[in-house]
Amino acid sequence: MNKTRCLMNSAKMTVPSRARCPQGKGLESLAALVRSVEETPEPIPTTIKGTIPSWINGSFLRNGPGKFEFGQDRYVHWFDGMAMMHRFRVSDGDVTYSSRFLRSDSYVLNSKADRIVVSEFGTMAMPDPCKNIFSRFFSRFTIPKATDNASVNFVKYKGDYYVSTETNYMRRVDPQSLETKEKVDWSQYIAVNSATAHPHYDRKGATYNMGNSYDKSGFFYNIIRVPPPEEKQQKEAEEDAADLSGAKVICSIRASQPRKPSYYHSFVMSENYIVFIEQPLKMDVVKFMRYRIQGKSVHKMMTWEPTCDTIFHLVNRHTGKESRVSYYGEPMFTLHQINAFEQDGFLVMDMCCGDDGEVIGDFTLENLRRGAGEEIDKYYNSLCRNLPRRYVLPLTVDDDTPLDENLVTLHFCKATAKKTGPGKVYLTHEELYDDELLQYGGLEFPQINYAEYNGRPYRYFYSCGFGHVFSNSLLKMDVHTKELKVWRYPGLYPSEPVFVAAPSATQEDDGVVMSVIITPREEKSTFLLVLDAKTFTELGRAEVPVNIPYGTHGVFNEMG
Repeated sequence: MNKTRCLMNSAKMTVPSRARCPQGKGLESLAALVRSVEETPEPIPTTIKGTIPSWINGSFLRNGPGKFEFGQDRYVHWFDGMAMMHRFRVSDGDVTYSSRFLRSDSYVLNSKADRIVVSEFGTMAMPDPCKNIFSRFFSRFTIPKATDNASVNFVKYKGDYYVSTETNYMRRVDPQSLETKEKVDWSQYIAVNSATAHPHYDRKGATYNMGNSYDKSGFFYNIIRVPPPEEKQQKEAEEDAADLSGAKVICSIRASQPRKPSYYHSFVMSENYIVFIEQPLKMDVVKFMRYRIQGKSVHKMMTWEPTCDTIFHLVNRHTGKESRVSYYGEPMFTLHQINAFEQDGFLVMDMCCGDDGEVIGDFTLENLRRGAGEEIDKYYNSLCRNLPRRYVLPLTVDDDTPLDENLVTLHFCKATAKKTGPGKVYLTHEELYDDELLQYGGLEFPQINYAEYNGRPYRYFYSCGFGHVFSNSLLKMDVHTKELKVWRYPGLYPSEPVFVAAPSATQEDDGVVMSVIITPREEKSTFLLVLDAKTFTELGRAEVPVNIPYGTHGVFNEMG
């Protein structure tokens, strides 16, 4: 097996991605981008430069950490900061801005106590100093409840907006006022202990997601389906309550290592299939329980185990049946998928991948606040660079399929798939880029024209280039030619780009790309950038006199 793998590996993959990209030298400090800010609950005007197309009518919603301390207590990890929601309301060429902290239980309890009393991903809450010594000692043996600090994304179920993280809790929110509504516990609807912040949506209005569960028989990765919204009676509509009724688990995938399940942030969905990627970034369950008792944070229980294969679990999303074929490949790390589609008996999957999964634990606030020059250079140069890859799964593999022959016959794909034994197929990827991309430090936060092209053959995706610890460029990639279009200016740090289609669109890239631009060089110099998606040139910007920390994900709400 090892000999076969060595033969299959490309020469390009023998060099780590961080070594193929330019090394950082003399980088500026980003400390100003990870500091607490004030909320702006009432909409304020912006200053328009250039032109914001008048056909854009809706709200660009963003989520991310916005408060990093309570009293004298400080959070350890970037993911721990309290969720802050941002809204850029765009209408008739004008833009207003507002923001609110999510009034999660975590935020409310921490604010009341003026210290951190709810544990987060990288920060364990300390026992109450007002308690006696015995109470403080025994509180160490109480496993903390999961946080509802939903700072990762805006998601939609049955027409309602929620903010989400990676626990079993979400918060329903009003996308207009950014008001926090009720807390929703997934485990009250289905048997899961968590869910991702990256669901997929089909064209009938159903939502798919993944969540974990575990019992005496093992650890499971569960595919969840929430049905489309139904016509509500007037009385029901007036109740204005969260509705996840009809949610069900359509497939449970047993973890290959029950005591060391894989961490995952998202998953793949095409027209007919879901692919769950079981990667070698592991969560040690025994260590998790021990660390919780010892007062250590969750991120310390995650380990990168490059001796393990990556396993691709193929599931029919209509029947919930998992394929009997085991697809696997060399170890890799992925957070975000780009797109997937079926063609001529194959499933083509594009995703952002790295060759080192230790990066998640490295995003401590101490690291992100390192000083300019040598300090931040050393940290940046230690990080993995994620690059786009393409994998191809042959959908028809049986006893008659020949061994050790490339089964991929798609003329536009260089990825390979070889049957190595009964029911086993080994995948090697195609690098979905040319060397030009390397100068931008690889890419992440990929977005496509989701409404029209998710799960279908496509040509373009938009993403952030990472020539610094945080993204410092916007990229448009043509997956047919691997050509790039780039927006980049010194000292400006863009958010994840979001595509908004023009109302009369006839081509895939007819529309605009939106991104929130922040800078550590000048106070209150944030702006909403609007690019022509086709030419990737600036149409206009809406300048707003506020500070916004570097965030995570967002969406465009056309009904805003």
